[in-house]
Order: sequence, then structure tokens, then C-alpha cells
Amino acid sequence: MELKKIHKIGIIAGGVIILLSFLLFNTRFFFFVIGIGVIVGVSPFVFSVITESKIANEKEEMFLEFTRNLVESVKTGTPISKSVINMRGKSYGVLTQHIDKLANQISLGIPINTALKVFSRDVNNKNISRSLTLIGQAERAGGDIGEILESVTKAVNMSDKLKKERKATISTLIVQGYIIFFVFMVIVLIMQFYIVPMISGIADVEGLGVGGITTAGGSIEGEEISNAFLYLLLFQGFFSGLTIGKLSEGTIKAGIKHSFALVLIAFIISSVANLIGGAG
Repeated sequence: MELKKIHKIGIIAGGVIILLSFLLFNTRFFFFVIGIGVIVGVSPFVFSVITESKIANEKEEMFLEFTRNLVESVKTGTPISKSVINMRGKSYGVLTQHIDKLANQISLGIPINTALKVFSRDVNNKNISRSLTLIGQAERAGGDIGEILESVTKAVNMSDKLKKERKATISTLIVQGYIIFFVFMVIVLIMQFYIVPMISGIADVEGLGVGGITTAGGSIEGEEISNAFLYLLLFQGFFSGLTIGKLSEGTIKAGIKHSFALVLIAFIISSVANLIGGAG
């Protein structure tokens, strides 16, 4: 991923917040402020991944529309190069500028295979590049280009249809994944604030409070216990999100947005609970 200005701003802002957190050292707000700094620093990268994913999906949808129009034009007897030129100026969303560039190159006399390779490089999408390669090879080999284009369109359409069907089928699993995580988080918080203090009457544990657990053999700081439960929730949220993304969209990268959402929710709820519990 290219490091953009917004990424640098996020890193700097996150670093400043983390540095300021040391002013609250040895207070219960210290780790909370550090967490805020990390979230601020990471947020631009997460939003970039989400934006790239949306753009990639829109590219594939618009390319499907482009190939359909191309097939209709070629079926009427118009050469493929002329058909592409005729599509110049039409709206294809994020692909508009690339299609206009493709049409301009062809109108200047650049071979269509060369123009398609440039188009493929500019779009930077594996599915689209695969289809463009087939179109270029078909045009170079000759034959019924209309039938070949129609086959490519059907293949792209089928791929898009299967992707949507898979997403609809897996959507229930996504909801279940979030529900399971929230149930897990509730269980952890109950353990932290109710179950652990209840064992004060067992194994000679005197109590759990802001100071921690005091036993006959020594003491465990309350902050250490809170941090242990927080780390547990953060790790669970991170890996649950990656799993949800892999199941729903087929890639680990798609799970980053789910991981970020779950980690953010876990951090906020756990931190607020600890602050309120500590204040109490």
C-alpha cells in the first residue's frame, strides 16, 4: 500500500497522542490514551483498505457493463476498435477515465492489443486483467469476435453472480460471528467484575478491587488483571474479524475492516468498564 498524506497524518497524530499519554503514567487512564493513539494511527490504513475494496468491486461491476455494451455494438457488425471509440464519453463510474484513455489510444492508431494492456495495467484488477487478456488474444487470433466477447461477458457475469450469492449466503455467518464475539465479551466482563471477586471466599483470596487480588502468598495488581482481560478481548476481536472476512469475501484482507470494528468495540467497552469499575 502506498503511504499517502492521510496515512502520515494519522501516524503523526497517533504518535503525539501516545507521547501525551505518558503525562498520565501510573494512572488508570494511561493505557486507555495509548489505545486511542494506536487507533488514530491505524485508522487511515484501515479506511484505505475499505475504500480500495469498494473501488475494486465497483470496477468489476462497471467492467461488466462495459463488456455488455461492447458485445451489443460488435454484434451489430461494428469493429471492436470502433465500438470502443464510440463508448468514449459514456459514464462507467471509476472506469470512465480508463475507458476514455483506451478509446483515445485506439483513435490515435495504437494497436488495440497494446491499448488493452495499458488499460489492464491502469485498472490494476486481476479479474478484469484476465478478461482483457482473453479479449486481446481473441482479437489477434481472429474468428467471431462477437461470440468470444459474449463468452467473456458471460464468464464475468457468472463470477459476479457467484460472488454476490456467496456473500448473501455467508451474511448469516457474519452476523453469527459478531453475536458470538459480543457474547464472549460479555462473559469476559462478567468474569472480570463478578466471577473473580466471588472467589474471594475461596483459596484464601481476600478481595479484588482497584488494588488487585490479595492472597496469602502475595498480591496481583488490579491493573494487571484488567489488562489481561483487555488483551484477551483484543486478540479475540482481531482474529475473529479476519475469520469473518475470509468466510464472507474469500480473502484475509477483507477481514481487516471486521477486525478493526471488533477491536475498536472491545477496546472502548472494556476500557469504559474498567474506568467505571476503577472509579467505583
